[in-house]
Amino acid sequence: VDIYTDGACRGNPGRGGWGAILVYGSREKELSGGEPMTTNNRMELMGAIAAMEALREPCDITLTSDSKYLTDAINKGWLASWKKNGWRKSDKSAVLSVELWQKIDALLAIHKVEFVWVRGHAGHPYNERCDALATAFADSFAE
Repeated sequence: VDIYTDGACRGNPGRGGWGAILVYGSREKELSGGEPMTTNNRMELMGAIAAMEALREPCDITLTSDSKYLTDAINKGWLASWKKNGWRKSDKSAVLSVELWQKIDALLAIHKVEFVWVRGHAGHPYNERCDALATAFADSFAE
């Protein structure tokens, strides 16, 4: 399964949205959601969580995101270190949005996931569509 995700925020914190597209063979499923007061990073994480939670069985996933925060946390081993250190960062401060990282950690125990970073707003069709889904949801909240 290929998953593409993006998060958006109008202000940071502010009105937020996330978008995700799941692709399996010729089938595609779009998901979106958001919160009236949140942060961009929380929306990036929520897109990935919602997409993985939508799967009905364990899958091999390639998850593509323009969030270095998300992809680096996995690919550079930050998530594993945070968990090992009681959800504390290397400077001993608490990991932000720990409940979301814990959900991602639990989902990674179910699915085999490769995280791929793609430059945002650079013409990648799925990234652009995810951005449109995320910003539309963020804009659905009254200012």
